[in-house]
Amino acid sequence: MAVLPPEVAWHEDAAALAGGGTDGLGVVRQVLAAAPALVVPGGDVWLEVDPSHPPLIRAAVEGGGGGGGLRWVASHLDFMGKDRFVHLRVEGEGAGAASGAPATRELRRLAAYTPILPHTVVAASLGIPEASIIKLDANENPYGASAAATAALAATPYLHVYPDPESRDLRSALAAYTGVDAAHILVGAGADELIDLLFRLLVTPGAGDTVVNFPPTFGMYQFDADVNGAEVISLGRGGDCDAANGGLDGDFRVPIEAVEAVFARAAAGECARPKMVFVASPNNPDGSLLPDADLERLLALPTLVVLDEAYMEFSGVDRAGLVPRHPNLVVLRTFSKWAGLAGLRVGYGLFPLGLMEHLWKCKQPYNVSVAAQAAATAAVQAASELAGQVAAMVAQRERFFVEAKALPWLTPYPSAANYVLCRVAEGGGRTARGVKEALFAQGILVRYYTSPGLSDCIRISMGTPEQMDKVFSALAKL
Repeated sequence: MAVLPPEVAWHEDAAALAGGGTDGLGVVRQVLAAAPALVVPGGDVWLEVDPSHPPLIRAAVEGGGGGGGLRWVASHLDFMGKDRFVHLRVEGEGAGAASGAPATRELRRLAAYTPILPHTVVAASLGIPEASIIKLDANENPYGASAAATAALAATPYLHVYPDPESRDLRSALAAYTGVDAAHILVGAGADELIDLLFRLLVTPGAGDTVVNFPPTFGMYQFDADVNGAEVISLGRGGDCDAANGGLDGDFRVPIEAVEAVFARAAAGECARPKMVFVASPNNPDGSLLPDADLERLLALPTLVVLDEAYMEFSGVDRAGLVPRHPNLVVLRTFSKWAGLAGLRVGYGLFPLGLMEHLWKCKQPYNVSVAAQAAATAAVQAASELAGQVAAMVAQRERFFVEAKALPWLTPYPSAANYVLCRVAEGGGRTARGVKEALFAQGILVRYYTSPGLSDCIRISMGTPEQMDKVFSALAKL
């Protein structure tokens, strides 16, 4: 009997829909008309048919008699030994494309991304002014955009003209800021776009290409892998917030030995060699740093290492200068955190020159707006102004760690970013969800987690001193 993969499209009533007819292609057409969402380019369709139909269907599909982009794969016997199961593959444009069905199996099973609620929506739901919301759930800069960036936006003259597709002024400013030649720098609509571009460039959807991820970490690595049809090898970090899985004994260390073992198996022909390894430093959500020795071991592997430094300015650990010396290293950065430009969606990456040649080909021509380029350029050129805000957030991070440790039910984890991850201790009637909801009711927004490795955890971004005073006061009363 055929073993039917659970992820393929499947229809069990083909024989009934065919009405006992003898037109093989008619059988296929009737089934697909009844379930058009199953018909997608590159997708598989399994049919259970009358035992007399498989040869007719095969002849119709292979004979070019209007098979509608279908390709015969195989037929299989049922437990009675009868030829009952037909396996077809859809190529090119099929009924599913016309019906709006996703084009790949990976997209059909993709879970939708769940974003946080905008603070304006929260304010309306609570019936309080927007200015009263203390938004500490997305690691943004609570001071907002710099005066230089705001002035640059106001003075931007060419909003009616398409932006420079190569972001020349911004890349020049970034070259001075990072000390890396502009030839290595690509600007994107946030670092998220650059992650997606790497997948588009290096991964063939549905071909079994793999990448390595170290959860708990930034969710876009897994998201973009799913969107682009890559398989993810998830190697859990050395610690987490779950008392049953390490608790305070854990340290969120990247499991270097485990990833090296994956590549050893690949070298032995036991599995595919991963195309990329994604690692954030500082890591989101815990704020831990990747040690230099661990980075060196990753760079020794035959793969592309994507080092996400979205929070570099808060850690002081800058690896941008390594990119020109390592042909397998990418460093990603963003203006959403330190620079206060999350609403403009602008980030950048430092890439080996061999990758840059192809990234220029596959990025959208006008991917970064005139406004984003102007504000980001001004922010980089006035980095000293932003440095004061970064220092203020770091000071609040150190203060918060001490204050949180004083609460017997809250355990903070050391962080090198602009947020602190905390575990809510069991007992005393408190839960992470309860803490999050109690703060929410007061207009204080923090991040709450239920995902593996983050059991009973909340993450609190650093606000202004006045905002953090209110957070401390609220936590002390819970």
